[in-house]
Amino acid sequence: MANQLCIVLDFGGQYNQLIARRVRECGVYCEIKRYDTPLSEIRALNPAGIIFTGGPNSVYDSASPHIDPAYFDLGIPTLGICYGCQLMAYTLGGTVESCEKSEYGKIEITHGEGSLLFAGVPAVSTVWMSHTDFVSRLPEGFRVTAHSDDCPCAAFENPERKLYAVQFHPEVTHSQYGKEILHHFLYVVCGFKGDWMMSDFIENTVQKLRQQIGDKKVVLGLSGGVDSSVAAALLSKAVGRQLTCVFVDQGLMRKDEGDFVEQTFTKLFDMNFVRVNAQKHFLEKLRGVTDPEQKRKIIGTEFYNVFWDRIRREGADGFFAQGTIYPDRIESGRGNKAGQGSTDVIKTHHNMVGIPEDITFAGIIEPLADLFKDEVRRVGEKLGIPRELVWRQPFPGPGLGVRIVGEITEEKIKILQDADAVFRDEIARSGLESSLSQFFAVLPDVHTVGVMGDHRTYDHLIAIRAVTTDDFMTADWARIPFDVLARISNRLCNEVAHVNRVVYDITSKPPGTVEWE
Repeated sequence: MANQLCIVLDFGGQYNQLIARRVRECGVYCEIKRYDTPLSEIRALNPAGIIFTGGPNSVYDSASPHIDPAYFDLGIPTLGICYGCQLMAYTLGGTVESCEKSEYGKIEITHGEGSLLFAGVPAVSTVWMSHTDFVSRLPEGFRVTAHSDDCPCAAFENPERKLYAVQFHPEVTHSQYGKEILHHFLYVVCGFKGDWMMSDFIENTVQKLRQQIGDKKVVLGLSGGVDSSVAAALLSKAVGRQLTCVFVDQGLMRKDEGDFVEQTFTKLFDMNFVRVNAQKHFLEKLRGVTDPEQKRKIIGTEFYNVFWDRIRREGADGFFAQGTIYPDRIESGRGNKAGQGSTDVIKTHHNMVGIPEDITFAGIIEPLADLFKDEVRRVGEKLGIPRELVWRQPFPGPGLGVRIVGEITEEKIKILQDADAVFRDEIARSGLESSLSQFFAVLPDVHTVGVMGDHRTYDHLIAIRAVTTDDFMTADWARIPFDVLARISNRLCNEVAHVNRVVYDITSKPPGTVEWE
């Protein structure tokens, strides 16, 4: 491996990927490994630092994730966070007990002098706590470096053994000096040089792709999403017209989006671009179908069928490329998702495509397989992909098919495309786009009575949805100003045919979901 490596050992914490992202933001390459990864494998990777994540378990429960004590004899600087902090203490002979008073949310801690982790950090600062257990007795050779009113060991360390631990979560933005603490661990304790840079990644990846592909061809399924678009741009830079991108337009994309994708990749990049216009095929398969899960299944199955039929025509004598990114590998079980001792696959991600048995490639290429989404976007910007694609909002795999409630028809698709375009345009004009995590229109298949001019109407209702979120695990409905909502409603009723009423969805997640279906 060209880059120095930091390993995040995952004990089932909800912030495992966030920790890895924060490490990479510090310029250090990082990978997530399961807590039960063999010690020999960790040693062979030669990491310059290890971070133990949090987790939902109690370390004194025999069914909870534990590790070989030999981890602490490797001589590799190690930082334990939350459960990882308690695990370090417990494994090395300390005592962990249930709290009389749990700590959740923003908590003030006080640290003493002399700790490398807290160098330059004010003596009193706010951190994010989330624990019901605490370290009541330290292992031999450790000293307390920070405490809160209810947690006597908010941080502790054994500098001689290069072992450090914090009960709080430095990786979340709520921890006031969390980034500085992580930076100190990586650079001062571990001695990282900061060699993880996107410009280097592009140059190195292009060289590797050229060596791997040689004079063979490459086929990529281009969806128009961020991941496949950046993968296509990287491959184009590496092998030019040896690359064929197959873009299946199922007719369920946003207004003019298919044309935009085609123009982008035919004008800006050197490749063979194949567009398959398949709306009629999809509408035929979806005729009369109203159940959302059945719609999803049909759209997914037919996309698969149309795509591979086209690949058979193009020929499969080279490589198959995918827009797989690092979280996809973790979710699909190829990475390292630690649960409560479980090794089950979480889910197979849509970016990781199954290949039919009758199609044989020379191999599979995943040029983005080590990157997180924010890193993929940075690569995309450096490669010259338009901002509209690089910063494309999350869009469901079935497209507008799950934003049209009930049966999908060509007329309904046009109504929703027009309505969504108006909504998005007004949000952009109002300067609110950057403050919203996701926003879109829904066609609920509800007709209401209205009056337009002197005539009674009985036409479609449009629902609009806008949310703010950090992680999409939870989301809050966005407080769009009333005057903006008024303009949106006015434009939708006046500019979109067959729309006479607009409602705004003010449901948070939970209890609702971001999408309607």
